[in-house]
Amino acid sequence: MQKQQFSIEIKAPREKVWNTLWEDKTFRDWANNVDEGMYMEGVIKEGNQVRFSSGSGYGVTSLVEKLAVNEFVSFRHMADTQDNGEREREKEWTGGEESYSLAESGGVTTLTVDMDVPPGQEETFKVRLPKALTRVKFLAEEKK
Repeated sequence: MQKQQFSIEIKAPREKVWNTLWEDKTFRDWANNVDEGMYMEGVIKEGNQVRFSSGSGYGVTSLVEKLAVNEFVSFRHMADTQDNGEREREKEWTGGEESYSLAESGGVTTLTVDMDVPPGQEETFKVRLPKALTRVKFLAEEKK
């Protein structure tokens, strides 16, 4: 897997950015730019497993490895699934890591995403992740 990093500055407190990232409605909105129909099942709590699934039924089950609410979360992808989590599929994402870091200074939050991207998908994520982060920025800055 190839490591990729994406970052964006958002004129909002990090708590607002955090909530934009992980509240169901706004997660579905921005994550739709990554994979159409993307949603998350489970609770982001250290040691918990959460499942990220797309509208096509493909997804990944991930372990919340580290969590500092409003600051940092890291996921380790445990299993690739299809049929809305009913069956395992190729191990494309298995073992990869993905993290979200938020640092605030002067009312501006820098959101940084570090992720392992499977071979053959590097260019796709170089296009889709910046679009998703731009949507997070829009939602966090407009959200009152």
